[in-house]
Amino acid sequence: MIENEISYIIRGCIFKVHNSVGPGLLESAYELALCYELEKSGLTVECQLGLPFIYEGVKLDLGYRVDMMISNRVIIEVKSVENLKDVHFKQLLTYLKLSDKKLGILVNFNTSDISTSIKRVVNNL
Repeated sequence: MIENEISYIIRGCIFKVHNSVGPGLLESAYELALCYELEKSGLTVECQLGLPFIYEGVKLDLGYRVDMMISNRVIIEVKSVENLKDVHFKQLLTYLKLSDKKLGILVNFNTSDISTSIKRVVNNL
């Protein structure tokens, strides 16, 4: 599956979770529910995946954690905040660059309209 096909499934799962529980929970609750829905949909899901950080050619173990890696192609960053900020987009873009992935999904579950809170972030896609 290519990134756009995976993204379509991810979006459907995000809507299902949000429609089931609504806004107001902690990120960790949404993350667990979304991992469950994505796995049910047949995708390979790694939650809280620790990735090495290579700095000046030196591999530093467990440099950072991504919320979710889907089918080793798409990174999902889950938020439950009042508003997404520019730094959230930059964080995901940095994760994409460091892991050499092309597509990330930034989602803020703390909203009454989830359709406006799912953002695609691309890295040379």
